[in-house]
Amino acid sequence: MDNFSNKYSRQVLFWPDGKFSQESLSKKIVTIIGMGALGTALSNHLVRAGIAELRIVDRDIVEESNLQRQMLFDEKDARDHIPKVIAAKQKLNSINSAVKIIDFLEDVNATNIESIVTGSDLILDGTDNMKIRFLINDISIKLGIPWIYGGVVHSRGMTTTIIPNKTPCFRCLFPNAEAGHGDTCDTVGVLSTVVHVIASYQATEAFKLLIGDDYSLRHEMIQLDVWKNDFDEFPFQNSLNKACPCCQKRNFDFLESSTSSSLITSMCGRNSIQITPMNSFTKINFDDFYKKWEKIGEVKKTAYLLRLKYEEYDISIFKNGRLLVQGTSDITTAKRLYSTLVGE
Repeated sequence: MDNFSNKYSRQVLFWPDGKFSQESLSKKIVTIIGMGALGTALSNHLVRAGIAELRIVDRDIVEESNLQRQMLFDEKDARDHIPKVIAAKQKLNSINSAVKIIDFLEDVNATNIESIVTGSDLILDGTDNMKIRFLINDISIKLGIPWIYGGVVHSRGMTTTIIPNKTPCFRCLFPNAEAGHGDTCDTVGVLSTVVHVIASYQATEAFKLLIGDDYSLRHEMIQLDVWKNDFDEFPFQNSLNKACPCCQKRNFDFLESSTSSSLITSMCGRNSIQITPMNSFTKINFDDFYKKWEKIGEVKKTAYLLRLKYEEYDISIFKNGRLLVQGTSDITTAKRLYSTLVGE
C-alpha cells in the first residue's frame, strides 16, 4: 500500500476515506463496451485511477477519421489497421502497468455479453448504438451490475447511472426500444470536447460507485450542449415504469432475441457491412486463408486480422470468423462476398 502515497497521492488526498477508498478501488473490475471516443477517454481515467482490472470491448479497427476525438490512438495505429482494443491496451499498459487489461476483439451481442461482463463491478457505455445499450441494460438488470450510460453527438451529450433495484432502468427512461433516437455522429458530426465532458461525468460517477460513496451519486439524467452553453437535469422522480418489461417483469428481450447462423450489421455512415458467425467455435487459420486469398487479390496479414483487396472492396477477417466488408452498404453483396471468400 506504500505505493498509494506516490502514484495516487493527490487522489488519496481527495477521497473521502483516503487510503481505504484507494484500497477499495484497487480491487474493482470494470468493463467498457466500445473503445471509440467515450471508451478511450473513460479507460484513460480508470487506468490512471488504479482499478484492479479493466475489460475493453470493441469490434473495430483504428481509422484516420477516429483520431480527431479518440484519444488513445495515433496515425501509426490507423496506417497499420490495428484493432482498437489492441492499440488501446498498448497505450493503457504504458500508462499504468499495475492495472490488468483484458481485451475483447468482439462484436458484442446476445451470445457473448454475459461471458464478457460476468464478475464486473461496473459496466461503462462507450458505444454509439442504442440497441447495444438496451442489451447492456438487460445484462445489468439480470446480473445486478450497475452501468453508466453516455452518449455524444454534434456538441450535445447525455449521461445517467443505472443501478439495478435502486434507479429506473434504461427501458424505463426510453420505453420505445425500437424507435429511432435522433442524430448520429455519422450524420451531424461530433465535437471532441463534448466527448471529454461526458466521459468525465461518467468516470466521476464510476469512482463514486466503486469506492462506495453512494451519498454523492447523481439521481438524474444530465443533458448538455457545450457549444450553446446549455445544461439540463432530469430528475428520476416518477421515471420508474412499474410495468417495465425489463426491470419489473424481468423479460430480457435483447438478451433472449433469437439469432440466425450469422449476425449481419450495417455500419452506419461507414459504407460497410459486418457479418458475424454465431457459432462460438468458429476459428480462422490465417495461414490457410492467406494462401487462398493471395491468388485473388492483395493480402496483408497481422496478428489480429487478414486484410484483402478484392474487386472494389476492402475485406477484413478476424480470428473468430467475423468479416468486415468495406465498400458496400448492400447486405446481399456482403453475403455473396462472405460465401465466396469464406465458403460458409
